Amino acid sequence: MFNLAFITLEGMKSALFVFLGLVSISANAQTFTTGFERVPVATGISSPTVMTFAPDGRIFVAQQNGVLRVVKNGSLLATPFITLSSVSASGERGLIGIVLDPDFAVNNYVYLYYTINTAPIRNRIVRYTANGDAALAGSEQLILELDNLSGATNHNGGALAFGLDGKLYVAVGDNANNAHPQNLDTYHGKLLRINKDGSAPTDNPFYNETASEQRKRVWAYGLRNPYTFAIQPVTGKIFVNDVGQSSAEEINDATTGGKNFGWPDAEGNSTNPAYTNPVYAYLHSGPQPTGCAITGGTFFNPQVTTYPAAYVGKYFFQDFCSPHWIYSLDPSGTPTPSLFGNNVGNSSVAITTGPDGNLYYLSRGAGALYKVVYTTTNPPVITEHPQAVTVSEGAVVSFSVSASGTQPFSYQWIKDDVAINLANAATYSISSAQPSDAGLYSVRVSNSAGEVYSNTAALTIETVVGVETRLDFYPNPAKDWIYLPHSVAAVEMKDYIGRTSYIPIEQNQQTRLDVQHLANGLYFLSYELQGIRYVKKVLISR
Repeated sequence: MFNLAFITLEGMKSALFVFLGLVSISANAQTFTTGFERVPVATGISSPTVMTFAPDGRIFVAQQNGVLRVVKNGSLLATPFITLSSVSASGERGLIGIVLDPDFAVNNYVYLYYTINTAPIRNRIVRYTANGDAALAGSEQLILELDNLSGATNHNGGALAFGLDGKLYVAVGDNANNAHPQNLDTYHGKLLRINKDGSAPTDNPFYNETASEQRKRVWAYGLRNPYTFAIQPVTGKIFVNDVGQSSAEEINDATTGGKNFGWPDAEGNSTNPAYTNPVYAYLHSGPQPTGCAITGGTFFNPQVTTYPAAYVGKYFFQDFCSPHWIYSLDPSGTPTPSLFGNNVGNSSVAITTGPDGNLYYLSRGAGALYKVVYTTTNPPVITEHPQAVTVSEGAVVSFSVSASGTQPFSYQWIKDDVAINLANAATYSISSAQPSDAGLYSVRVSNSAGEVYSNTAALTIETVVGVETRLDFYPNPAKDWIYLPHSVAAVEMKDYIGRTSYIPIEQNQQTRLDVQHLANGLYFLSYELQGIRYVKKVLISR
């Protein structure tokens, strides 16, 4: 993707020899949609590739040469988090992927994707444990070795992200070999889905006990160079941004496993029914937008933002080449692109939604991290309303609201039209729900420009019938699987604050629940048998 010396030879794209040290310079001033402007966050970052946010607001930024930097409180720390000693950074190789564990606040795990410089040269995924702003010495754990690389230094992919199912998704390029993407027995040209320890989930689309290790881990195939992908934080939808060759850049929907996106036989849309067409593809010439390499995409669904509500829910994507634009589209409707910014930064990559509700991206040309802020004062608009909750007595309950508009916001939670004392945050929690807590909840969100009320959300305290004697399950505590001796209906697993967790279910004469991906802790398992609803407390402990 980055080494456009290769891309130019293959597909006659713009000659931006970025990894060779020659960076395109645009003479045009940056322009954003009215009300938005670019703000520098950090500079002096050498050849940045990817970034991710920690729960506490720190930003981890990877440099291609194997140095992982930390931006903290608006400053680039002088001491790196880690400097990898065995990195090949030629061409498009290097430190090109990072993700934090979903339980980072507890386990401090940081996952990296990089190219080793010792024979056989290959990309690998490793895990480090953070100790403050640095990696704990000696904490590297190998998660997965990918296939050997050829002499071609391009098309490495590298993106990492955890899905809502708790699995780690990995984008791997085709290593500039057109035979790889359609071959399920190689990692190249694929989107992989693995467990945290690198093993293959048994519910992957091509999993079979006798299959190759590569085939077991494949989630989607027929990809050229999926340098980035994004996962929608609420629905779990997966968009893969695949860098094209001579004609088109693709945004592919890989939410459902097993899809074939057609490379090398298809680039852009295809009439072959064996291939899944992109959600959206833009060309290298013709009607705008045009570009040369899609280098980032993000679902914009922050909990709070100052952006107008019309931008919430959009998918923003960027291109590497001049005029260095950012566009957005509606992922739930007709994918019509809308220009958001032009000349936003030389050779831009890794656009990301920050926890503060701003867009962030890296400029390789400027060696900088930028954010895009909205400077116009707007009243709040609720983008995600609190949701109805049904729990058993004694469970933890939380209601949350998300809003756009000019911050800071003030919050006032209301139950049955009466303001709740000291309930003045974006989330309202009840530590042990009692029958008297049942009712209708809403929240008022206000700022200096106005106020708005959310929809009401009902809290129902569930009466459990026969929970101890009618039906049992095992084991409890559970580790990887839960078994119920009958086939049951309406199975749900909720954590201690009422969030529903995805669990794969197998049913025949009995029911088997896959809980390998769930974090340790207390959960509430509910199900129906012969019209009766049961609720059980389950402890996941490993």
